[in-house]
Amino acid sequence: MPKQLGKKERAWYVLHTYSGYEENVAENLKQRIEAMKMQDKIFDVLVPKEKKIKIKNGRRQTVEEKIYPGYVLVEMIVTDESWYVVRNTPNVTGFVGSGTIPTPVTLGEMKSLEKRMGVEEPKYKIDVSVGEAVKIVDGPFKDFDGKVNQIDEEKGKIKVLVNMFGRETPVELDFLQVRKI
Repeated sequence: MPKQLGKKERAWYVLHTYSGYEENVAENLKQRIEAMKMQDKIFDVLVPKEKKIKIKNGRRQTVEEKIYPGYVLVEMIVTDESWYVVRNTPNVTGFVGSGTIPTPVTLGEMKSLEKRMGVEEPKYKIDVSVGEAVKIVDGPFKDFDGKVNQIDEEKGKIKVLVNMFGRETPVELDFLQVRKI
């Protein structure tokens, strides 16, 4: 049972869950809110996700990735009843906060999180890192081998050092044009 915070106002709180069960917890919690008629105390449940572009088998795929694996956000007014409903949801391990007092997420943190989730352009995700050997599979440098020098996930570009004419030359390529060796 939480020690009362004095003021009872609506705020976002972070729940800790078993990793991989975030969607399950969100769904269970929504069902419990309806079944126990807690809509006036628990307003919203959210699993923060962002879209990323991942290169798989030479193709771009847009995937949704959890921003905070193992955590779910819940907008609620903390009372004994609402605390018990949330805390006793299967796979919830507890609230994030000190002791039994849940710590609310600040307005600034929520705004930056909403901005991050609402990004229209998905971010690129590639499974190579700086210093790794890659093979160029498309474009004028096809079949050349090189070493990753720089990665720009925002633009989907990668700089590769290619050995040409006896020295390393930097070449800027799209993520789709390279494959890890």
